[in-house]
This record gives sequence, C-alpha cells and structure tokens, in this order.
Amino acid sequence: QIRVFSQLLHKANLRNMIIPAVKSMKVDEQYQGATVIDPVIGYYTTPIPTLDFASLYPSIMIAHNICYSTLIKPNDKITVQFDISPNNKRFVKDETLKGVLPQILTELLDARKNTRKKLAEETDPLRKSVLNCRQLALKVSANSVYGFTGATVGKLPCLDISESVTAYGRMMIDQTKNLVESKYTKENGYSADAKVIYGDTDSVMVNFGNISLSDAIERGKEAAEYV
Repeated sequence: QIRVFSQLLHKANLRNMIIPAVKSMKVDEQYQGATVIDPVIGYYTTPIPTLDFASLYPSIMIAHNICYSTLIKPNDKITVQFDISPNNKRFVKDETLKGVLPQILTELLDARKNTRKKLAEETDPLRKSVLNCRQLALKVSANSVYGFTGATVGKLPCLDISESVTAYGRMMIDQTKNLVESKYTKENGYSADAKVIYGDTDSVMVNFGNISLSDAIERGKEAAEYV
C-alpha cells in the first residue's frame, strides 16, 4: 500500500493534482470478486492447455482508464465522453483525461517488458538473477494497484474502482469460455467439442479432446490468438 500510495503522490504532484485525505472505511462491505468456473473433476490423460490473460487487472485499468481521477460520481454533471463498466460505473475516456493509475500501470508494465527483454539477452548469471528479481518486483507492484483500491482499511479505498475491475474480468473470462467452446466443435471440423474444465480469475483450462502434446500446444496458441 505504501509503495502504491507513494507512486500516486508522485504522479499527482507532477500533474498539479491534490489527493484527498480519506479515512479508512472500517466496514465489512464486500464486493463480487473474480469468476471461478466450477471444475469438471476427473483424471485427464490428454494435455490440457491453459489460456491465461497477461496482467489482466492492470490491463483492464489501462484499457478502460479506470482511476480515482476519472470516476464520475452519480450526481456529477459532465459533458465529456465516458465508458460504462459492466457494473454501471462511469469513467472518463483517456482522450479527455489520462488517469493517474493507468499512467502508473503503463510505466510499470513497460519497465517489466524492457527488463524481461534484457533478461533474455543477459549471459552473466548474477546480472540475470538481478534482472529476474527486478521483473518479478515490477509484476508485484503492478498487480497490487487493484488490491490497493479495494482495501477498505487502507490509505485510499474506492470500491467503485475495484468492483469495476473485477466486473470487466468476469466478463472477459465468460467471453473466453464462450468463444473457445463455440469455435472448437465437431461441427466446425475439429475432432471433438472443446470443453472448458476449469477457470479462475484470469485463465481457463481447455480440454480439446484426445490430442497429442504438440497438437495441444499448437491448439492452445491458436485459441489464445483467436480470443
């Protein structure tokens, strides 16, 4: 929380914004979290590819410009364009105002991407270890931004943000399941009907039928690209 709040203070200061002092909610208010698809229990002898979203929650916050600074409250009168989240919260589009949180997340994800690129090129074991630790630290920093907004006993709780992020996430996992199961069918020329046998938060596991490991890898890559 301290790390996220420090970044928020820094970016807000650069943009001449003031962060309000907010007391912790200290309530047991709950909100709907991620989707967990009921598992189809069994012993599988065929390979099961997993389709996993890269940095799902940070990507959602960037794509939909979700931030304290872009949230439109119910009584706000506005004349700019906005997006409506699946749970009916409104956020100003980034062409009008780029949110502070999306800016922080973009920089963190870009820094991680650059670090991983250096990691792949590095040959020295010690430098390789340092770069790996750095990219993992950047990953943790990016992934903790969503949790920061949902921490009711925290420094700047805003459930409108955290609820919107998980709502988009649930929608995307449901869409992924529907897309895969509707494309990979016998009717479309495949050897078996694909079945999503489990899913949680940012990934789904797909049974494509009795196929080889190499075929499963190719089918998984193809499905990921399709989705």
